[in-house]
Amino acid sequence: MQGWLTSRPVFVLLMAIGAMAMLVPAVHALALGDYRTARIFLYGAILSAFLTGLIGLATTGYAPRSIPRSHLTTLLAAFGLLPLMLAVPFYEAAGQTTVADAWFEMVSAMTGTGASLYDPPGRLNPSLHLWRSLVGWLGGMLVWIMAAAVLAPMNLGGFEVRAVARPGDATAQYAHLQRPGAAADRLLRVAGILAPIYMALTAALWTLLVITGEAPFVALCHAMGTLSTSGISPVGGVQGGTGGMAAEMVLALFLLLALTRLWFSRGLDRVGWRALWQDPELRLGLGIIAVVAGVMTLRQLAAAGQGEQTLGAIFGTIFTALSYLTTTGYLSQSWPAAVGGPEFGTPGLILLGLAVLGGGVATTAGGVKLLRLHALLRHGLRELERIVHPDSVGGSGLAARRLRRQGAVMAWVFFILFALSLAAAMLALSLTGLGFEQSMVLAVAALTTTGPLATTAGSVPFSFAVIPDLAQFILAIVMVLGRLETLALIALFNPDFWRS
Repeated sequence: MQGWLTSRPVFVLLMAIGAMAMLVPAVHALALGDYRTARIFLYGAILSAFLTGLIGLATTGYAPRSIPRSHLTTLLAAFGLLPLMLAVPFYEAAGQTTVADAWFEMVSAMTGTGASLYDPPGRLNPSLHLWRSLVGWLGGMLVWIMAAAVLAPMNLGGFEVRAVARPGDATAQYAHLQRPGAAADRLLRVAGILAPIYMALTAALWTLLVITGEAPFVALCHAMGTLSTSGISPVGGVQGGTGGMAAEMVLALFLLLALTRLWFSRGLDRVGWRALWQDPELRLGLGIIAVVAGVMTLRQLAAAGQGEQTLGAIFGTIFTALSYLTTTGYLSQSWPAAVGGPEFGTPGLILLGLAVLGGGVATTAGGVKLLRLHALLRHGLRELERIVHPDSVGGSGLAARRLRRQGAVMAWVFFILFALSLAAAMLALSLTGLGFEQSMVLAVAALTTTGPLATTAGSVPFSFAVIPDLAQFILAIVMVLGRLETLALIALFNPDFWRS
């Protein structure tokens, strides 16, 4: 069985998984008595399986010249082309929509963005919401597995901060992965380790949410939206659920998984899971959340007529900050009480900043990533120390010195590329007729894969459904760019990368 899997391109295996996944909403619709939707997804599964079989037969024994290039192109196709197949049953079942809209919806779900053209959520039936959540969940699992199996050996996706080799190059430790069989075996081995963990965490979160009083279907969608950081919800977010603060506490516990990879991985760094508190990403993420919560609380207490700040409002600030830092986008039910009235200005700017910072490396979160921010902070502190004490000597070993020097350079390069990508996306969106604020919010939402920013970050909430078709196409491309990251695309289109 393993030999059969390793002899097929990874994209064909992803198509097969997508075809089998269509059976889930088919069974769900059948249980609800929605026979039309059930037939559409069943026929979609059969058609997709037939197409997958044809492509699988045509690519039997395919041996790419470059394994890293093959994996990067697979990721690009998974987030850009695979949604075309996934959009077919969605297009047929939704009705009164276009193929372009269905493709945008699937790209948004697959990349973990969670932006939707169907607002309010009642426009879609429960089975279609389940399909969106399932696609987002599978996309999060793909990011999890490929980050450990592909991006880590190539020093991409945030791993370049601590790497010795250049981004896109395989280090001596992973030189053996240039052999096709070895690369496929590593991918299957990593998938065999991480996929059961991902499923078990989702099942555990689903169970806990049901215990808090959440409806089982809503709890399942929120569990998948949390683990994949897609923020997809059939009821418009956590505030539309029935679990209350207890559900938010459970979600916050699992959102911490998106701050550091050390919860589920060992061997990527010298720091093991027993020394989790020493992980700089987790400490930095918790520090940022504490600062945001403290500033919002003090601002409320200092406001005229505000004599106290309830614990619910404080927790609402913490939950919302954690949710947007991990690029999930769930808004707490207590967020309006934490924000206050119009005299407080636009708190959405805080959410924009949190989404840009992003979560941990090799997690399902988007954004710049906390490890890169940590490298820049360490470099800045070292430069300040040298100004005060020019004869000081930096310690902490070779790894820490590399993080302050080469790591800071790579983090700064990525930050500049991120800023340039954001500026280009804003310019492209403004050419479609959108205003400056809308262009900025939508560009940040797409590039950081935090779709709910559109309704929470602006001075006036707006929907993705009202933007022009050309703007939707641009946002879909930006979503893929934000999921893959600019450094990975540069490595993919590097001429040296394609030279045989």
